[in-house]
Amino acid sequence: MKEFKNIKYLCLDLDGVCYQNLEDVFGQVSKRMTQYISKKLNLDLKKAKELQTNYFHKYNTSLNGLMMHHEIDPKNFLDYVHDINLDVIKKDLNLNNELTNLKAKKFCYTNGSRSHALNVLGRLGIIDQFDGIFDIVDANYVPKPVMEPYKIFIKKFNIKPEEAAFVEDIAQNLKSPKELGMKTVWLENEEAWGKKHSNKDFIDLKIKNLSSFLKEINILKVA
Repeated sequence: MKEFKNIKYLCLDLDGVCYQNLEDVFGQVSKRMTQYISKKLNLDLKKAKELQTNYFHKYNTSLNGLMMHHEIDPKNFLDYVHDINLDVIKKDLNLNNELTNLKAKKFCYTNGSRSHALNVLGRLGIIDQFDGIFDIVDANYVPKPVMEPYKIFIKKFNIKPEEAAFVEDIAQNLKSPKELGMKTVWLENEEAWGKKHSNKDFIDLKIKNLSSFLKEINILKVA
């Protein structure tokens, strides 16, 4: 943990990191994706789900595959799939407190949309903590873990990789940040795609809870 004492930039994934009840929220997004694909491509829900999953595993987001093979309008897709009920997300006072105490710039980097990030961070009560949000549009619709969007991200916000920490729930998304010189943190979970490659050496630290991790850093900073 000592190597995190002097971080000046905290980079957080959104879904599965800023909140952990992934199924309650992203489960809704996934169902909306299936519905969208079913309607647009005239497939039954089972076939639509199979295509959605296949594209996700092959292209890192279902949208990426849909754009490549079916000329799907990305904005229309994102607006539709993120039209969900976020009542399940409550204000996270502990997380807000630790983010407040952390003397570092904070950024959210998501493969989703800016509006989804704003909605989620707003529900959590931590939206004012962030110095910037980087979404799939900023990444030119190229999803993590492809390297190029990370380069755009650090350039956009003048982030010094050697002074930054990147937290993800999908382990393989930490490979590029590590290669750029960032410290990498995997938030442990049992989701098959999330824990794939979680034993690789491009992960510096594994944590179970974001608030507890930030609390440890804050303690180190004042020690």
